[in-house]
Amino acid sequence: MTYVAFPQAKSLDFVAIGRLCIDLNANEINRPMEETMTFTKYVGGSPANITIGMSRLGMKTAFIGKIANDQMGRFISSYLEKNAIDTSNVVTDYTGATTGLAFTEIKSPTDCSILMYRDNAADLKLMAREVDESLIAKAKVLLISGTALAQSPSREAVFQALNYAKKHGAVIVFDLDYRPYTWTSPEETAVYYNLAAEKCDIILGTREEFDMMEQFEHNPHKDDKITAAKWFDYAAKIVIIKHGKDGSIAYTQDGIGHRAKSFPAKVVKTFGAGDSYAAGFIYGVMQGWTLEKSMEYGSAAACIVISSHSCSDAMPTSAQVEAYIERCNRGEITVS
Repeated sequence: MTYVAFPQAKSLDFVAIGRLCIDLNANEINRPMEETMTFTKYVGGSPANITIGMSRLGMKTAFIGKIANDQMGRFISSYLEKNAIDTSNVVTDYTGATTGLAFTEIKSPTDCSILMYRDNAADLKLMAREVDESLIAKAKVLLISGTALAQSPSREAVFQALNYAKKHGAVIVFDLDYRPYTWTSPEETAVYYNLAAEKCDIILGTREEFDMMEQFEHNPHKDDKITAAKWFDYAAKIVIIKHGKDGSIAYTQDGIGHRAKSFPAKVVKTFGAGDSYAAGFIYGVMQGWTLEKSMEYGSAAACIVISSHSCSDAMPTSAQVEAYIERCNRGEITVS
């Protein structure tokens, strides 16, 4: 059954808007940040990672964002280009804004944390007038993420992109990507998240992220069905609620909750799983697969990334995802 109809007469498969930053992942794993002395630099930011993931899976992609006029900004732009991502709408900031940095701590495979430096971040300086309507007009899918809604003028740029996507018939995906340290208050967060979600066809987030959005609503038992049902009164066709190790549930307008099997992984760190899952899932849905197969594909992609030191560098190709699924099915990967 087809839940989302993607426009076919478009030259671009996927475009995302939002955060572009640098991940500095700890090289000395299994120890606290205080004792970590060296880090490896990668491109980061959830929408950037998802776009890299889509490109690695063979999709034609582009990015809309803003980078600092510094070495880190140029590193990001170069990396996107090397991954066959159209950067024609990646704008350079000249106000003195800096590139956001995310230092990651890997105390254990299950105890990981991120120390963010986001003051005067260039990606939050993107203006509505800098969003290229013609790029969105060519795209089958527009992905937005919650962090870009946290401040103006980035917030207005996202809503402008949403308007262009609606105008030109793109399918809109919302990766909730809630980072509390970028917001001034829970009330502000809930209001803008809800305004954006009303316009989206596919919404992906954790149970905790949906809880944040529901602080003005009555869902005391955190019932997934109640959460999903609200969005079907707007534009949503699919709502995915993620429950960590307990897996994900994809709800559709018929009220059915779709579940899929997950795969074991030799976990190095926990971050990056959501981004690779999103790329794998969106890719599958765009291929016309069942939701269950798309979710399994996303799960396998996530396993590959959490088994690696990096996020962006580890985003797998379709051949790698398929090989991983085969190895799991043959029982060659059993550590969960």
